[in-house]
Amino acid sequence: MALKDHMGMYSKVRIGPAGVHIFDRSTGLNILVDEVKTNESAWSLAPRHVSIALTNACELSCPYCYAPKRPASLDFHLLASWLKELDENGCLGVGFGGGEPTLYGQFPEICGFATENTNLAVTFTTHGHNLDERLLAKLCGKVHFLRISMDGVNSTYEALRRRPFSRLLDRIRLVRELAPFGINYVVNKRTITDLDHAISIADNLGASEFLLLPEEPVNSRGGIDDRTLEKLREWIECYSGRIPLTISEASASGINATNPFADETGLRGFAHIDAWGILKRTSYDAEGQPIGPSGVIKALSLLSKQRGDDRK
Repeated sequence: MALKDHMGMYSKVRIGPAGVHIFDRSTGLNILVDEVKTNESAWSLAPRHVSIALTNACELSCPYCYAPKRPASLDFHLLASWLKELDENGCLGVGFGGGEPTLYGQFPEICGFATENTNLAVTFTTHGHNLDERLLAKLCGKVHFLRISMDGVNSTYEALRRRPFSRLLDRIRLVRELAPFGINYVVNKRTITDLDHAISIADNLGASEFLLLPEEPVNSRGGIDDRTLEKLREWIECYSGRIPLTISEASASGINATNPFADETGLRGFAHIDAWGILKRTSYDAEGQPIGPSGVIKALSLLSKQRGDDRK
């Protein structure tokens, strides 16, 4: 459902357990009318947000990366049909990722399709190094928000990402002309000591959000250790900076965080589609439900029944 204002702009309306959610993709405005309780039969069928791995391709080899390394890429026309289905069933936004989404052969085109043919907010997560003036010109008007990965600063970043940190900063300065952006920051024993410096740099660059991603246990790595996680909790408690902090839902337990959508967790809040077209609960899950000819919503229903949770 969409509402049209006096200037001809559309806001998306989503109905769910938390109430009536009004979202404007152009401004990022969110209004949750939680006093309104609706019948479950009226609730939106799609998750609030869906991340989509367009491709597994990436030029980097970060040790904590969860993305599969086997080649895969989504068909443009199938993806376009899934985007329309998600939009029609109450999804508010999609986040393109990978791999590295800028390596997807029709990346500007799929962003343009979503913006022009749906009311979905279009975001993408990138390492940032391919965002030159030519690509940014093709993306102009087709993206509502960007997330740029910056794990550590200076020598820490360069040791992990094997790319010049100064070049990343140059790319971010170009991005500011395209759309609002946030910083994604993987937190582990190596990067936590750079948090204050990273926040300061993000503030100076004009970032509007700083997303903390405690390292997940992948590729035989144990993920963030308990001592580092406790340091992160203490750092968050003491934080008084300008940029809003967010943290991945899977890591929010035990951390003082406000979640207005506490009644819309799991598949009601989020789902992931990998580069083989498999619907999963998160991008870290090893198994999921292939999206067949019946589409995304059918796959979502089947996935929810695998654990008998009715998408809760």
